[in-house]
Amino acid sequence: MPSAPRARHLAVAGAVSLGLALTGCSSATSKSATSKDAAGGKDAAGGRTDARTVRVILSNDGCTADPATISAGPVTFTLKNDGGSSVSEAELVLGTKILGEKEGLTPGLSGKFSLDLKPGRYEMYCPHAKTERSTFMVTGSGSATSGAAALLKPATSGYRDYVLGKATEFVGLTAAFAAAVKAGDVAKAKSLYANARAPYEAIEPVAESFGDLDPGIDARAGDVPAASWGGYHRIEQQLWMKNSATGMAPVADELLSDVKTLVAMIKTSTYQPADLANGATELLTEVGKNKLTGEEERYSRTDLSDINANLEGSRAAFDLLVPALKTSDPTLVSTIQNRFADVSTLMKKQSDGKGGFRLYTRLTPAEVRALMVAVDALAEPLSRVGEKIVSIR
Repeated sequence: MPSAPRARHLAVAGAVSLGLALTGCSSATSKSATSKDAAGGKDAAGGRTDARTVRVILSNDGCTADPATISAGPVTFTLKNDGGSSVSEAELVLGTKILGEKEGLTPGLSGKFSLDLKPGRYEMYCPHAKTERSTFMVTGSGSATSGAAALLKPATSGYRDYVLGKATEFVGLTAAFAAAVKAGDVAKAKSLYANARAPYEAIEPVAESFGDLDPGIDARAGDVPAASWGGYHRIEQQLWMKNSATGMAPVADELLSDVKTLVAMIKTSTYQPADLANGATELLTEVGKNKLTGEEERYSRTDLSDINANLEGSRAAFDLLVPALKTSDPTLVSTIQNRFADVSTLMKKQSDGKGGFRLYTRLTPAEVRALMVAVDALAEPLSRVGEKIVSIR
């Protein structure tokens, strides 16, 4: 879960499929692109040799993209906060849909994400800046892919199946949790809480892309105005701090309604390979910045369950990209697989022996540090996958 502020300030006007701007399998290289395009190049056969770069500078005034217009195809956005004290994230959006983002960029910090963009009018969006939105144009027309790119087709379809499966599971588990809350059965609600949240944590980047649904489901105290705070963490606070479910029935009803809406929107979505790569990286960022710091599950202390789900979702997305990624960088594949194994080994040590995990408060500082080091070691090579994937032609 991203650090506060978490609300997207994007009204969800309906299910806007990623397929409107992005396709999971087709490239969108421009027929009119010059030989050099935003730091990218072409080989002798006219194919792209790497993703072009768009530089985005964040400040209190706004977030400016350089260049602000680019031809269709693979693009890597590099972002840096140049002293913006009120701005810490930037997103590329199409309508109400967040296509790519980087959060937690406090002054001086940098980040990046990669996408394969089709022609259209997009926006760079940086919440809380003086000018929050600026236009980003993609020109040209699409062309077909071949070769190694064909290996990405089953990756995107497989990821859609994975996300939909997790979303469907999330509805069922949330329904059971909400029923226990409404019945006033505190013990049962507590026992269901961590497992009910796990499917959401596995697909969190997808869930977050749907505007205000993520804060409605998963906002923490202080992320949204107190009068509108609901969702899982509002109920968590009441269950663990008051040992009561009093007053939570309407919150549980709204939570279940939001989850059902989320699933309906997910059913309309398609994905491009970069979504898998960016999502895998975002989930690792979640672990390092919010989960291993103990900020997420402030009352139940079930952070390790969330961490395990984040890692599962990240690994699932990455594994689907492996066949294609092996054609361009088999060494990177091996490195990432080994580092996933290292993190998994550490997580197994935190098992409670009952199919779950120890409470976060039971970890020693040394155990937290070991997990942070292992996650950081994994996040670095994983962050390179997006640029590799969008360059496959």
